[in-house]
Amino acid sequence: MISYDPFYNTLKQKGISTYKLITKYNISRGLLDRLKHNKPITTVTLNDLCNILDCDVNDIMIFIKDK
Repeated sequence: MISYDPFYNTLKQKGISTYKLITKYNISRGLLDRLKHNKPITTVTLNDLCNILDCDVNDIMIFIKDK
C-alpha cells in the first residue's frame, strides 16, 4: 500500500498549507482528497508536488507492505 502521510509532514515542515496549494499552485481539492485517502495519483502529479515542495518522492509517499 502507498501512504501519503509523509506529504502532510513535509507540508508542515515547509510551512505550506493546503489552502496555499489550492490558491497559489492550483492543486485541486480532489487531488488533496485522493492524498488524504491514500488513493492512486499519477507520476506527473507526483513530479509536480516534488517541484512545488522542493522535495524527494519519499517526502510525499511511503510504501507499506500489504499484510
